[in-house]
Amino acid sequence: MSLTLWSSRCSVTFVRQCSTIFTSNFCPGPVSVSGILQHNSHSPHQLLHHQRTMSSAALGRQDGGTQSRGSTSGAASGVPPFKHPHCDRQAMYAQPVRQIRNKGGSYDYDLVVIGGGSAGLACAKEAVLNGARVACLDYVKPTPTLGTKWGVGGTCVNVGCIPKKLMHQASLLGEAVHEAAAYGWNVNEKIKPDWHKLVQSVQNHIKSVNWVTRVDLRDKKVEYINGLGSFVDTHTLVAKMKSGERTLTAQTFVIAVGGRPRYPGIPGAVEYGITSDDLFSLEREPGKTLVVGAGYIGLECAGFLKGLGYEPTVMVRSIVLRGFDQQMAELVASSMEERGIPFLRKTVPLSVEKQDDGKLLVKYQNVETGEEGQELYDTVLWAIGRKGLIEDLNLPKVGVKVQKDKIPVDTLEATNVANIFAVGDIIYGKPELTPVAILAGRLLARRLYAGSEQRMDYQDVATTVFTPLEYACVGLSEEDAVKKYGADEIEVFHGYYKPTEFFIPQKSVRYCYLKAVAERHGDQRVYGLHYIGPVAGEVIQGFAAALKSGLTINTLINTVGIHPTTAEEFTRLNITKRSGADPTPATCCS
Repeated sequence: MSLTLWSSRCSVTFVRQCSTIFTSNFCPGPVSVSGILQHNSHSPHQLLHHQRTMSSAALGRQDGGTQSRGSTSGAASGVPPFKHPHCDRQAMYAQPVRQIRNKGGSYDYDLVVIGGGSAGLACAKEAVLNGARVACLDYVKPTPTLGTKWGVGGTCVNVGCIPKKLMHQASLLGEAVHEAAAYGWNVNEKIKPDWHKLVQSVQNHIKSVNWVTRVDLRDKKVEYINGLGSFVDTHTLVAKMKSGERTLTAQTFVIAVGGRPRYPGIPGAVEYGITSDDLFSLEREPGKTLVVGAGYIGLECAGFLKGLGYEPTVMVRSIVLRGFDQQMAELVASSMEERGIPFLRKTVPLSVEKQDDGKLLVKYQNVETGEEGQELYDTVLWAIGRKGLIEDLNLPKVGVKVQKDKIPVDTLEATNVANIFAVGDIIYGKPELTPVAILAGRLLARRLYAGSEQRMDYQDVATTVFTPLEYACVGLSEEDAVKKYGADEIEVFHGYYKPTEFFIPQKSVRYCYLKAVAERHGDQRVYGLHYIGPVAGEVIQGFAAALKSGLTINTLINTVGIHPTTAEEFTRLNITKRSGADPTPATCCS
């Protein structure tokens, strides 16, 4: 695209945004836009910086008005700050933005970002856009079992969201092929997946993203260093590279190293088991697979393995999908069991032994009864959680506090050390999600180098579990809402539904279910939305914006749905759990 065309499109976008800003309730009165229309003489980077400055200023007014860096927020004149039920914005903005010294000086860089994943890259590129001199360190240690490594981009691109979604899609396509016969397609019953071809296609895509990322860093003047960083002091870091060591000095550091899968401390775990770090590039078919762990990673992997024709079993120590709404979690598990994925409940592995034929003998025990058992598998996949990569950073040397292998930060992503920040999956107690990491990284860079006051809002972040029947949610679970407000103050609207596309192939609709968790009285503000069904992520994204904007049950049920879709089922919710009425629909069209 030519620069002229880019500038023209950006001009239209900019004028629209400014029109919205200047005609909003937060800035009453007529405003001249003649100055705005003179932006064509500026460079694209200047234009984007101008847009962000204007947006930040508007947000500052919306959030109570922040007039200068380092000031605390107060209510804008005549306009009370937006009050969200789960987000104490006054508390969020009560802490002043940490002052950063002017760029330049005797340091090699203004900013060194440690970690080349979603958070680190977003922060580094945004900082350069705002005039900082930036280096980004990235290094991947090989996995202990297979020695798997990958390129720049972090977990999401290489061994997380992207390959997971691609394999999930491959699984859904296989399911769709068999459903096609019911819709009149002549389908060859011998159709089956080719694991090696699938892996190669996925890896080719990942490598293309790695390449584009490297080019993007070069074009944006971010110096990429393939090295393992370790602190020497608060302004000095040593990068350990293949060619030797290199010492870097910087005014500010951002730790964005993320995490890696955990291994259990049992015999044979590291020697013979693999993790999601290995699965998406596995050179052999996984075959009969034991997935140990029932978090979202474990369930997603078990789901697409089943869809690709393999035999996964899920071993659950305690509960399914810890941290999610437990009614929905159990529905997800039940839907997977219905598809032929067995769950070993209340069970933990004791050891893994490799047999002469290459099979893996797993011995396990029921934690309630003490009963022991054993089974042979082709693959053992550990999905028992992730740990923060803090061991190589030498954090004690600079005094950065650590909590359970993560780094605690304040509302500014600042650690307890003045010039060291942390962002992404390495920070303690925040959602470990790629879009969260990206936005938090950008906002941090804007506060450091563009004078922004905007904080990252970690509340009510939407997410999706890509199991065969997907689960998406935003806001509070039913349990958390009851805990926060009390059972007598919560109303749960719920219902089962029947996706139209499930009718002809006669797919099971037994677990297609959704609910809205809301306050019982008053405006009945919605605290949480939960949905199990097809394309769950696509359904919940728009509702997430509505919930963040103060969605109420009255607004929801008076919104006209798009028919026939599954998303419209949220607008049809009218039965409460408290009523005891049957939430199963009689018909799809009335």
